[in-house]
Amino acid sequence: MCGIVGIVGKSNVNQALYDALTVLQHRGQDAAGIVTSHDGRLFLRKDNGLVRDVFQQRHMQRLVGHMGIGHVRYPTAGSSTSAEAQPFYVNSPYGITLAHNGNLTNVEQLAKEIYESDLRHVNTSSDSEVLLNVFAHELAQRGKLQPTEEDVFAAVTDVHNRCVGGYAVVAMITGYGIVGFRDPHGIRPIVFGQRHTDEGVEYMIASESVSLDVLGFTLIRDLAPGEAVYITEEGKLHTRQCATNPSLTPCIFEHVYLARPDSIIDGVSVYKARLRMGEKLAEKILRERPEHDIDVVIPIPDTSRTAALELANHLGVKFREGFVKNRYIGRTFIMPGQAARKKSVRQKLNAIELEFRGKNVMLVDDSIVRGTTCKQIIQMAREAGAKNVYFCSAAPAVRYPNVYGIDMPSAHELIAHNRSTQDVAELIGADWLIYQDLPDLIEAVGGGKIKIDKFDCAVFDGQYVTGDVDEAYLNKIEQARNDASKVKTQAVSAIIDLYNN
Repeated sequence: MCGIVGIVGKSNVNQALYDALTVLQHRGQDAAGIVTSHDGRLFLRKDNGLVRDVFQQRHMQRLVGHMGIGHVRYPTAGSSTSAEAQPFYVNSPYGITLAHNGNLTNVEQLAKEIYESDLRHVNTSSDSEVLLNVFAHELAQRGKLQPTEEDVFAAVTDVHNRCVGGYAVVAMITGYGIVGFRDPHGIRPIVFGQRHTDEGVEYMIASESVSLDVLGFTLIRDLAPGEAVYITEEGKLHTRQCATNPSLTPCIFEHVYLARPDSIIDGVSVYKARLRMGEKLAEKILRERPEHDIDVVIPIPDTSRTAALELANHLGVKFREGFVKNRYIGRTFIMPGQAARKKSVRQKLNAIELEFRGKNVMLVDDSIVRGTTCKQIIQMAREAGAKNVYFCSAAPAVRYPNVYGIDMPSAHELIAHNRSTQDVAELIGADWLIYQDLPDLIEAVGGGKIKIDKFDCAVFDGQYVTGDVDEAYLNKIEQARNDASKVKTQAVSAIIDLYNN
């Protein structure tokens, strides 16, 4: 879950890139980076931290040029060092920089090919650097001093033929233009749009439509699965389908949790999808407990608020804000250590006692991953005087790891893995736990005006859409992702280790 942006403008784009990254900050709080191009030279600033901390005035003044790309990152299986911050750069051919959201599932094979056949060196454990080198190699194979859009699209086609997984990419070819492309399954989101200025038309590519809205760009559309868009430095836009058998299977968790509610992904309003999630949950509650005794519905801020509001409306129950959130604490499910997560939850939320005292409270969250957060929140509700605490998840039980760019933990760290709903309820301390049913979630997200029949729901059903994820692969990422391993491998590069074997 990273955020990417690329802009081809008519004047300096540094401020616009910075503003877009602040809008996409929810997609990554670990590191940020911007690279711009001017007169054939690149200007790069990247480091660990939030956008506002990475870029000071002196950095912004150096980021000159009317085209550039940016990235906000949170770590998946890689380390959390500044060396992993994006965009990445290779000097050949042309000088290419790249920012990536997603994860390649065949990265070890690619890393070996890059070293042994392409004769390229990869310096980090990031699959994004691997993807950059694959793209650069395929573009170099065209053998042109000046690449055309045909060369760029041919290189993207070869990337699709070699790379497997979920990926949305922006890459800048120094002095020539910016290309954006999406994996053949369309797992990770990417959109593009335009705005008219006195100097001419400017173009923007980004992870979510909200970043276009805030900067005054008009959304043109999402990139289709396997499609690429190439915008030349002069501002000419070209698009091409570069995959042989593309099929739209977007990640449904974008609508559950990752995306901002004011975004539109693949033609589906995230806000409307979350409203429908609340409706479906209310219908399930009324089926299972038509004589329920819920006094008040309280969301766990912020992602669940929309679903909780609609849930309360359909139940005819009061909706109240029962928790005040400290907005300066990061997302807890990606924090690398159980102790850190437990401490963070208490720092992040504080209960308003009058909304709990003597009431049967239905708490609503977007999902339950490790169970760390909800267990503590239920305890906070009890300490605030709640008579009974019920818990409602807008998503089904998360039972399997994500392999396409969301750092969900290894299977044994997922509280619902190999456990029943009642088991989970007892572990988190809820008097009653209700999960969204997967068919209802699919209908909630895909049931709007734009029909999407199939989603990547692997975290719920264990069905990985790329077809290459087996038990051996899951065991390998479990070793990479469990908390103990993360601590041990902060300074270790898995890909460099591969070269030494």
